[in-house]
Amino acid sequence: MTAHLEHANFTVSDPAATAAWMCDLFGWHIRWQGAAKDEGHTVHVGTDAQYLALYAPKASQKPQRSSYTTIGGLNHLAVTTDDLDALETRIKAHGFMTGNHADYEPGRRFYFHDHDNIEYEVVQYG
Repeated sequence: MTAHLEHANFTVSDPAATAAWMCDLFGWHIRWQGAAKDEGHTVHVGTDAQYLALYAPKASQKPQRSSYTTIGGLNHLAVTTDDLDALETRIKAHGFMTGNHADYEPGRRFYFHDHDNIEYEVVQYG
């Protein structure tokens, strides 16, 4: 028996805005949106098989220290692509800065941060 990741849920400042750029850049779609825990709002964005639940609480909080030094913190999310260079061009056109480019076995990658300072890794294998 194998388990498969269905979704991840994390907090953002504006679920609709985050979902919009994800749909545009990654080719995803909004699966559901509505009221959520503690009078918050959630948007589910992704594919038919997997998605991200983007949650915003009723009252926003200040970001905490680095997720890499916080137990239980989200360090980054990774997506794969068939054309790393083309996707990087589109990401930059959205105003995101890319960095930490690397070639490694078995592929190439770079990273960028969104408006909530969430880190994303973009990978092309092969």
